[in-house]
Amino acid sequence: MPDLGRYALEVSLAYGLSAVLILGLVVLSVARAARVARALDRAEARRNG
Repeated sequence: MPDLGRYALEVSLAYGLSAVLILGLVVLSVARAARVARALDRAEARRNG
C-alpha cells in the first residue's frame, strides 16, 4: 500500500465506504432478481395452469 501520509485515514474511509456501498448494491440486486424470478414463476403458473 502506498504511503498516504496525512490522508491515510480519509482515503481508507473512502475505500471502506465505497466497498460497503458496492456490496449493498450487489445484495439489493440479487434480492430483486430473486423477487422478480418468483413473480415470473407465479405468472407462468397462472398462464399454464
